[in-house]
Amino acid sequence: MYKPQPAIVFDFGGVLVDWNSHYLYRKLLNGDDAAIDRFQAEVGFTEWNLHQDKGRSFAEGVAVLSKQFPQYADLIRAYDERWQESLSGPIWGTVEVLRALKDARYPLYGLSNWALEKFELVRPQYEFFSWFDDILISSTVNLIKPDPQIFTLFLDRIGWAAADCVYVDDSAANIITANQLGFTTIHFQSPDQLAAELKQLGLLRQNGHVSNCT
Repeated sequence: MYKPQPAIVFDFGGVLVDWNSHYLYRKLLNGDDAAIDRFQAEVGFTEWNLHQDKGRSFAEGVAVLSKQFPQYADLIRAYDERWQESLSGPIWGTVEVLRALKDARYPLYGLSNWALEKFELVRPQYEFFSWFDDILISSTVNLIKPDPQIFTLFLDRIGWAAADCVYVDDSAANIITANQLGFTTIHFQSPDQLAAELKQLGLLRQNGHVSNCT
């Protein structure tokens, strides 16, 4: 069981911010999702991008992949130069839930796989990032979820036990690791589903407002 006033930990991409590399590549490949999928599969885009989340600079990452796939150099470089076009903006329903939790003075934390150089472009644009008591971005510690080490490092940093935290993430793999470590977890599907599960935990009242558990 968690404390009467648990810490609530949010992943960012897919939970608070709508990120999808297809948003950018649809502009570059005539809206052809199948062509995007073929390109990304051929170059190993997902694994390549995780190296940036783990701390490699985009400049190095672009150079490495462009050398390996020179025929795609323009597409690879575009993801660095036009990265913000892979974001459609905040997921406002989740932001509303976050605001309610903040207003009720729950401790709020962020734990996200993200390249710091790109996160720093986005952070000043959205006020809600300032609502968190602390944020750990994966690239700053050279670890990525679902590695248990980043979760344990994060807990040491914020001074909370996993059992006293509610963890919200859209990745099933990350949720599995968090469960194994003792977090109470919510596998994010939508803002409405998040609100419903918070209500089940007693952290949101049925009218949508946050319960004051102090």
